[in-house]
Amino acid sequence: MLHDRLLVRELPEKGERRSSGGLVIPDTVKIATRLVWGEVCGAGTGVRHVKAGDRVLFDPEDQSEVELHAERYLVLRERDVHAVANEAPERGTGLYL
Repeated sequence: MLHDRLLVRELPEKGERRSSGGLVIPDTVKIATRLVWGEVCGAGTGVRHVKAGDRVLFDPEDQSEVELHAERYLVLRERDVHAVANEAPERGTGLYL
């Protein structure tokens, strides 16, 4: 990857969701502009806050697709990432908005 680009694999989402009131929301319901989580597989040399292995939250509309070895990946700019969550935070909760 070059510059501030990230190679991201979109994490599969569960089929059904539950509202805070307990109602089941099927996966066929389209929610306006829902952000999704993905796993960073590669990062360019200009990326400062994200590294390979981090989970990132991004808008699926701001993406470019690429297929490598029969697997679908997304190419994003670092500025298009809304949050970063990593498994071993140096400080805090591990979720950075």
